[in-house]
Amino acid sequence: MPQIELADGVRSLDREQWNALVGDDSPFLEWDWLAALEETGVLTAESGWLAQPLVAREGGRLVAACPLYLKGNSEGEFVFDHGWADAARRAGIRYYPKLLVGVPFTPVGGARFLVAPGAERLAWIARFGDALREIALANQLSGVHVNFCREDELAVLRDAGWLPRLGLQYHWIARGWKSFDEYLGSLRHKRRKEVRRELRAVADAGVTIEVRTGADIPDAWFEPMWRFYRATIDGNPWGRLYLNPAFFERVRERFRERLCFAVALRDGVPVGGAFNVQKGDALYGRYWGADTFLRHLHFAVCYYAGIEHCIRAGLARFEPGAGGQYKQVRGFDAQPTHSAHFLTDPRLAAAVARYLEGERAETADAIDWLREKSALKPAHEGPP
Repeated sequence: MPQIELADGVRSLDREQWNALVGDDSPFLEWDWLAALEETGVLTAESGWLAQPLVAREGGRLVAACPLYLKGNSEGEFVFDHGWADAARRAGIRYYPKLLVGVPFTPVGGARFLVAPGAERLAWIARFGDALREIALANQLSGVHVNFCREDELAVLRDAGWLPRLGLQYHWIARGWKSFDEYLGSLRHKRRKEVRRELRAVADAGVTIEVRTGADIPDAWFEPMWRFYRATIDGNPWGRLYLNPAFFERVRERFRERLCFAVALRDGVPVGGAFNVQKGDALYGRYWGADTFLRHLHFAVCYYAGIEHCIRAGLARFEPGAGGQYKQVRGFDAQPTHSAHFLTDPRLAAAVARYLEGERAETADAIDWLREKSALKPAHEGPP
């Protein structure tokens, strides 16, 4: 029987073996992305992110793994538990450190328990779930949080007594549109007029938008993309500077084939851009920014350019990131997200369980309501 153990970061593991476990799943689970975060100093114990992946080997090869972090804070997780931490403090319960299974700074769903093809996936989820609980209890940690997990993972953990949490995001789902104009025609009249007005304003400002992927992305676009990301962080009170220039350079070297940049140009010079990642039939929006404020540029670069690219490339799904009801009015519909939580203190666990019961009901109602209010006309309605 393979033994489960902690490793010293994803970068310490064999790249090909790790990626064989990832397979067709989220690009943010791939070795090149996770190792880049470690190698460039983004993830450190001092920043509250100590990478300690949980792995199982058989015959010297990885047969199962999960991206695990010892967290000293709740920064960069996007499944917000600050209220839980505050309640724990008031009750005299130490909340940090804790364990997190997920991808740093990335609110994207995907497998959190990576299992070799042909292995018993559900059995490995159960084994890893038990191991995570034992690690938390043996080390007097407050708990374990498995964020943005898959439904099969949630089901196994829930049956083992973990607390399920329901969230929502806004995703664009393809309906067979052959062009961006055809997509616009599927929007309700008011929303369609607003999109055209926003795109016209950007064009009137002398801005054009180019989308490039992989090797077609000019080297000259990488430094501006870092600058745009930094500008967004510096310009917002909620901004947190997680990444650094070395990370952008590392993904240029190792992860370029997965990248999709939408860049706003004025007189041929980049003035804003969106850093996207593409794999399989999905596009993922991650970072955006601009050198100067241009009205509606955010929507044009982050959403409309991405949608048009998806239609041209035949992609089925566009996940533009967490938050923002402004996505909903532009054709992104509400979709559920899932996480699972184990808390070692029975008092805190009981309080959080009561809270999550109400939150799940409210979130489910919100998803239903938002879908009814979709900016898209019902699929059976014809063109305008």
